[in-house]
Amino acid sequence: MSAPASAFRRLQGQAPGRGTGPLLDGRLRDLLAGKVIVMTGVTGFIGEQILWKVLTELPGTTPAVLVRRKGSTPARDRVVALLKKKIFTELREAAGGAEELLEARVRVIEGDLPNVPALPADLDVVLHCAGDVSFDPPIDQAFRTNTIGTRALMEQMLAAVTGPDGERTKVPHYVHISTAYTAGRRRGAIREAAHEHDVDPQAETEAGLAMLELVEAQSRTSEQLTRLRKEAERVHRQAGYLTTAADTERRRKEWVQKKLVEAGTERARSLGWTDVYTFTKALGEKVVAEVGKDIRVSVVRPAIVESSWKHPYPGWIEGFKMAEPLILAYGKGQLPEFPASPDSVVDIVPCDFVVNAIVAVCATEPEIGEPVYYHSNSGARNPLNFRDLYGYIRDYFLAHPFEGGARGAAALPEWHFPGAASVERLLFTSERAASLADRAISLAPRSKTTRRMAQELDRTTKELSFLRRYLSLYNEYGQSELHFVDDNTLALHRSLHPEDVDAFAFDSTAYDWRTYLQDVHCPAVTEPVRRMDAVRRRRGQRPRTYRDLSRPEEAPEKVLAAFDLDGTVMSGNVVETYLWARLPELGAVSRVREVADVVRRLPLWLRAERRDRGTFLRSVYRRYAGADLAALEEFVDTAMAPSILERVSPDAVRRLREHRAAGHTTVLITGAIRPLTRPLEPLFDVIVAADLATDAAGRCTGFLSGPPMVGESRAAWLRHYAALNDVDLARSHAYADSHVDLPMLSTVGNPVVVSPDVALMRAATSQQWSVVEWRASAQQPRWSLPSRS
Repeated sequence: MSAPASAFRRLQGQAPGRGTGPLLDGRLRDLLAGKVIVMTGVTGFIGEQILWKVLTELPGTTPAVLVRRKGSTPARDRVVALLKKKIFTELREAAGGAEELLEARVRVIEGDLPNVPALPADLDVVLHCAGDVSFDPPIDQAFRTNTIGTRALMEQMLAAVTGPDGERTKVPHYVHISTAYTAGRRRGAIREAAHEHDVDPQAETEAGLAMLELVEAQSRTSEQLTRLRKEAERVHRQAGYLTTAADTERRRKEWVQKKLVEAGTERARSLGWTDVYTFTKALGEKVVAEVGKDIRVSVVRPAIVESSWKHPYPGWIEGFKMAEPLILAYGKGQLPEFPASPDSVVDIVPCDFVVNAIVAVCATEPEIGEPVYYHSNSGARNPLNFRDLYGYIRDYFLAHPFEGGARGAAALPEWHFPGAASVERLLFTSERAASLADRAISLAPRSKTTRRMAQELDRTTKELSFLRRYLSLYNEYGQSELHFVDDNTLALHRSLHPEDVDAFAFDSTAYDWRTYLQDVHCPAVTEPVRRMDAVRRRRGQRPRTYRDLSRPEEAPEKVLAAFDLDGTVMSGNVVETYLWARLPELGAVSRVREVADVVRRLPLWLRAERRDRGTFLRSVYRRYAGADLAALEEFVDTAMAPSILERVSPDAVRRLREHRAAGHTTVLITGAIRPLTRPLEPLFDVIVAADLATDAAGRCTGFLSGPPMVGESRAAWLRHYAALNDVDLARSHAYADSHVDLPMLSTVGNPVVVSPDVALMRAATSQQWSVVEWRASAQQPRWSLPSRS
């Protein structure tokens, strides 16, 4: 026994393992034979292994699982899918299939928390291991799951064993899975007993649920909506009002969630708990004691549950739990420090030890009205501190680094445990620097270098966001001075029948941390990541929405391919093409005057473009006033066509030809004036462009005959064209380079982003759209003008 653990035993005046709870008298399969165990949470991490353990080791026990319908998938189908997992392979093969295993051994009850349906009258044990396990759920969600759901389940349990005359037909055993951290911000030894506090679960639940209505109302005030709308406009103004409105509403919902999380955290800490998860779980325990005052009640409090030591196989784990994101981030060089006290105990316990303890508890018979508490943890007799945890994980990654890319394996940070305040200062400084860099990049001209810098910054920002979230969540756990006494649990383990020890042991001294972490846990959590990294390397940066058009497809005539012009199909912009058209007809002095006037107006035009691209285009096209439209078209055909075609990307032409070969309708949608698209007519089936209005003499008025086709107008045109021509937009394609084209790209099933601006590149990354670089082909300098004969 470790010195700290011995000291706490002496403090309590107890010998190790001399618990006060009931013990086992026989084999578990016999004690639980013929019993019906109603279980919640079987689709979760712990619940899945409990179901496996019952089906494997307790042949005479019937699990009745409460599972909710998910969308259109009934509960029964979800359980069948569960039984098809690797963990159930032997059981499934022995039964002849998942359906057969279900029919032979498992009852399914379709329902949810807190909407619990009637439970079977022949139940003997109710095992409640469902619950919100996130440390920072919204406050209303935490209460709805951990207190309201618990009360509803227990009330239905009591109703199931109560006859028509109001008399109880049997005394059920309710086993509640809580968490060791319901102790909150206490320090020192934590006994296996009810926590003393005078917080009213009912009052806190009502207040927690009321927060949703309050925060929703706050989110809809004019002040808050104005702030959110302006934030959305800064990003999406060019794309259009509907895009801005959708982003405003997204931001409002995110704000509501954030405030509900903050409300839960602050209320928990104001009453002495670390977070709303542990707070509502503690109140859930109080609900259990209140509703279960006339039945048998056991409460199991696991610490930090991680991968299995032995069963169903070493390293078994479902999903990422508490430690995995931190382990993986450290192995990839993304966790420079951690705000933990090096000598604080990190109380990890393998999942199979928790499951074995829970099953053993189900087989006990506690006294009616006297709840028994069990800590499932390792810190009492096999403590692991943060310094040793760091050392074992660092040694593992030094021996087994993640395979790096071009830069090689990531450099592993060296932790010095400077304290939470120092880590917070480092994080704040890094966040500030990233914010300033982002502002600079938003003002930089578009280029491959700018995109590369933005990608690097986005990776850094993502890492900082990860650090901020996890350091905020785990900061208190890293400073914890809790020591969970496990006398009841150890005494229960020692009462196991000798023939049950191999399958059901849960004594935390059975393993050493170096072996568990380096040979079992780390390989288990890194293997799927290594496998996915290898797959990505083999595939390379394969585009996700840039489809292979060489394969025959059904009804290709129902597919269109829409292309933006400037920056996508060809290099150039409306100011540049205006000067191409205008300057050749001017003398030297007039050319200088015209260029000077355009340069003078550029800042005004750029500000207009940031607000509304349609306004910007109208301002430029005013300068065509007085031009002869027919002469302009002739000049484009005879003089400008070579310059325009020279600037068309050969990659774009190649892709256009692939679409035509596939039988797709090719569409050019541009805000450029129609005369400038004339050289491109052979490439497209349909061209949508800006039309210059003319007077009776055929001279341009400086106005357009209709609104320019930009932003959401392009998406509306595509939907209208698709409806008229029976086009399937879900199978169609679109190509564009600017954030203003986000609505058009979002309209089709296969959007492709071409040499984008930073805002569109980020949108593409978030939505997993393909990003391609199409090279320009211009041989002449951009300032080279077409000649006018």
